[in-house]
Amino acid sequence: MGLNELLDALNAGHTITGDSPLHEAMHRTSQQALRITGELNSGYQEPARVRELLAQLTGKPVAESVTVFPPFYTDFGRNITLGERIFINSGCKFQDQGGVTIGDDCLIGHNTVIATLNHDLAPSRRADMHPAAVVIGRNVWIGSNATILPGVTIGDNAVVAAASVVTKDVPANSVVVGSPARVARLLTDTLER
Repeated sequence: MGLNELLDALNAGHTITGDSPLHEAMHRTSQQALRITGELNSGYQEPARVRELLAQLTGKPVAESVTVFPPFYTDFGRNITLGERIFINSGCKFQDQGGVTIGDDCLIGHNTVIATLNHDLAPSRRADMHPAAVVIGRNVWIGSNATILPGVTIGDNAVVAAASVVTKDVPANSVVVGSPARVARLLTDTLER
């Protein structure tokens, strides 16, 4: 099994069984991601070099307007899609096998965790993994230490408060807080300061 077959299965939401050729392909890809993130996080890197390493990691071009402050961690890398004018602060961890898409103009705070895999609940099948994409719309701000769980879509212009655990979709133009995150308010362009 190759990377393309694996990505097709992951993006279709197919279960990856723990003893399958797809699981083996996922493990091989993870080793490559660990090598690249090891280099990325090994010391100071110029911004252009950070983008170059991210392009190697994702297998896609990374816009010059994207800024990532290392350390940055991922155990897969090949299912991350980044828009333009994105800022990802230091310490973020992306488990992207199920797919992580970040729209234009997003801010991702320190130590944000984005997870896209769940293990099977049945003890006899615990090694099986169920992928579900995380999609972050345009102009989203995710506060420090937030956790975004598999299958979540965050709507345009939303804000995820620091330390929130997002377990379900976030409506556009809303602020969510807490664990589990819940809508605390709706946003307008005329918010009082």
